[in-house]
Amino acid sequence: MRHTALARRARSVHSRAMVATAPPLTRASVFQQAWPIMLGQASVPLVGIADTAVIGRTGDTAGLAGVALGASVIMLVFWTFGFLRMGLTGLTAQAAGQQDTREVEALLLRSLVIGFALGLVLWALSWPITAGLFALLAGGEAITAEASAYVTARFFGAPAALTVYAFTGWLLGLGRTREALVLQIVMNIANIAADITLVWGFDMGAMGVGMGTAFAEWLALIVGLALVARVAGASLPAIIARTPRATLLDRARLAALFAVNRDIMIRTIALLILFLWFANAGARLGAAALAANHILLQFVNFAAFVLDAFAFTAESRVGNAIGQKDRARFLKAIRLTSEFSLGSAVLLTGMFLIAGGPIIAFLAKDAAVVAEARSYLIYAALIPLLGLPSWMLDGIFIGATRGAALRNAGVMATLAYIALDLALRPMGNQGVWLALTASFLLRAGGLAVYLPALLRDISAKPDAS
Repeated sequence: MRHTALARRARSVHSRAMVATAPPLTRASVFQQAWPIMLGQASVPLVGIADTAVIGRTGDTAGLAGVALGASVIMLVFWTFGFLRMGLTGLTAQAAGQQDTREVEALLLRSLVIGFALGLVLWALSWPITAGLFALLAGGEAITAEASAYVTARFFGAPAALTVYAFTGWLLGLGRTREALVLQIVMNIANIAADITLVWGFDMGAMGVGMGTAFAEWLALIVGLALVARVAGASLPAIIARTPRATLLDRARLAALFAVNRDIMIRTIALLILFLWFANAGARLGAAALAANHILLQFVNFAAFVLDAFAFTAESRVGNAIGQKDRARFLKAIRLTSEFSLGSAVLLTGMFLIAGGPIIAFLAKDAAVVAEARSYLIYAALIPLLGLPSWMLDGIFIGATRGAALRNAGVMATLAYIALDLALRPMGNQGVWLALTASFLLRAGGLAVYLPALLRDISAKPDAS
């Protein structure tokens, strides 16, 4: 009996620590939370760059273009379910702000079940999904064959990939950014190593890149289970056993989860269609333009992932402040994370302008691809500054779980982007990049409309930081 009581007490202490009040809102604490996300996020586009280099340095332009097109398809399909990361971060941060340990763990369990089940459905339906999407894309026979091989391999990792989204969202919602960094780094290192082995060692081309990524996603699922045990102080089966069924299946909680996830899913689909349209716009201009745009998109992805470190920190801090009903803390979280984001955007733009040319030459051997990419480098270099407001507003509204605002702004921006791209087609690839650049400003404007209402809805309370 004494042993049981001590065990329960230890579990209670650990649970309280898991949802402990967020550290004081200072520049130092914000940076301490953000830097692991920055490293982890920066490594994600590095994997894309590595994939590009592994194929690009073989001199296989069709293979490189196939990976570019296939990656766009996978991004569209997998990130349709990005709500497993985004919706969970805001809800977890709010539950932690309310010191509701049971709900924090119940949110994880709900999202893991949803993620793994949806991943199995994707894997089962991979052939019709792939066939349908490639029927709509203008890639040419050789490019489509390579892209199809890549996509087929990636679908084997779908259950693991979607489950990892849930792990990541939960850890970020709790502010456990170092654990999230471990998860990301392990997956990315495994991805790069497997890609090099399968493409250069076994000459598997685009399919090898896809298989390497799928392997890394399954490895990340195993690591995610270990990290949950570390943070929660119990294995996943133990968390399941100690979570009351009434809490797990609470209708109001489930309704809130599905409502937020539905809106974020619609928003995500809209934005993924935007980037798929961008990839297809390059494909219509030929293999060289498609490959060049894919290389430049790695610069954009790198900037987005680095700046997302502060947007993700804003998600956690904003959600926590809303859970505490602390308006002053909410405003301070926005100000501090935005300061860091602006400084980082300036540095990224300068770095791209200075080092962009040599990086492009390293990533591709084909002279036409290199020349095309260098011609439009300026657009990719300016996107960190122009995209900053949209990324930060995303973080604020995800932390606040304002799904309707995210949905409406995403749909509006995508429709406006497509109309602009069609209008600028006579300008060739320059029109393609002008439209993409404008899309970030359109998205920020759509979210800014909802900001005053969000501010009004947060109760005033003295700043607890």
